Amino acid sequence: MPSAPSGPAGPAGPSAEVPRIARNWPIGVRPSVLRGWEPPASAYGRGHRGVDLAAGVGAEVRSVAAGRVSFAGRVAGRGVVSVELTGTGDPPLRTTFQPVSPGVRRGDGVGAGSVLGGLAAGDHCGGAVCLHWGLRRGPAYLDPLTLLPLHLLTPLPPRLLPVPPGLPLPQRWP
Repeated sequence: MPSAPSGPAGPAGPSAEVPRIARNWPIGVRPSVLRGWEPPASAYGRGHRGVDLAAGVGAEVRSVAAGRVSFAGRVAGRGVVSVELTGTGDPPLRTTFQPVSPGVRRGDGVGAGSVLGGLAAGDHCGGAVCLHWGLRRGPAYLDPLTLLPLHLLTPLPPRLLPVPPGLPLPQRWP
């Protein structure tokens, strides 16, 4: 069995621990993951340094946890927003979102669920519109899905609740 990649680009590096501090998905309620995180074998190797989430142009992109905007602008022609997450060590965890039309500025404090901007059109997902969500600690790329608590990652079974007093009971089917 091959070993997990190590060093600054892989999950087995010294910065691999990620607290499950996210309080929401960055886009939508439970978006489809179009492409998952694929760690590179080395710092400069091939891989996918984030996850791609399906969404429509203009969809609100939200911070997944409290932090401070460390960058909001254009990189290589795409709108990018980065948020350093509060209380996540030194160096802090930093989430990145692209392509985004930023609605925040560098230095702005944000809470979990704060709108960072709107999803812009882009070519990252080969014709589909998606949000590329990344996570870093210093030079190490990490899987951003590890920020999410398990209840946001796994679908829950349906749960029946009691009928509140005063409401009529549903009629039985024949």
